[in-house]
Amino acid sequence: MAPRRSNGDHSALAMFAAELRAVRAKAGLSRDELAALINYSGSLICLVENTTRVPTLVFAQRLDEALGTPGTFERMQAHLRAAPFPAWFRDWVETEREATSLRAWHPTLVDGFLQTEGYARALLGTRMGATDDEIEQMVAGRLDRQAILDGDAPPLLWVVLDEVVLRRPIGGRPVMAKQLDHLVEMAQRPNIMIQLIPLEAGAREGDNGAFVIADCKNAASVIYLETALTGLVVDNPDDVAAVTLIYETLRGEALPRARSLEMLKEVAKSWT
Repeated sequence: MAPRRSNGDHSALAMFAAELRAVRAKAGLSRDELAALINYSGSLICLVENTTRVPTLVFAQRLDEALGTPGTFERMQAHLRAAPFPAWFRDWVETEREATSLRAWHPTLVDGFLQTEGYARALLGTRMGATDDEIEQMVAGRLDRQAILDGDAPPLLWVVLDEVVLRRPIGGRPVMAKQLDHLVEMAQRPNIMIQLIPLEAGAREGDNGAFVIADCKNAASVIYLETALTGLVVDNPDDVAAVTLIYETLRGEALPRARSLEMLKEVAKSWT
């Protein structure tokens, strides 16, 4: 299910909605007219104005452009960026934003920072009991997290993936084709390193689960461990050191960056 929003979330969302209604009215635009300008639906404008949908960063930026309010809605949206996430995940979202580097291992799925919209929707759509609107909120939240990779000072993202991740048919062939093309593109960014562990490498300790190591300036590293129910944020120095050792072992088994890129391109062709 989608997370319950705190009172702070509701206040920030109510302020965003009120400002949107006021600025739209001043501009003399109906919801459908504004929607056409920003390439969204009138129903989404209605949901945001009624405080039933959390606006995304892109939505806020398009509002600023269309309504001539430079940075206004983007700044307001910044107070809502944790709203689509459950309480236990919010501290980690803040840690991601402050990190200078993120080192991740994923044995079964594409890292969230590298997922396409279609891939994310296929994954999140499997959640039992979630409504279509809740799924859309979760997808929007995941895509919003990726915005830090396009900032002025993006973190170094170093992801190690098992080759099986590239071959699992999440969402069907068209979704996987787009996802692999996206990985190829992202792997060529200067601040993103993707390394693959080939299938023939066999079993390893990291098969027990995915994790991310966040390194922050002037602060100790923190670990995020994924579990079947929630996620755990770990900052105990001994635990951080143990997980870091596992990560370095996995990285040692992975193909070099250039060879990993070649494999990404080869597997991408198999999905087209």
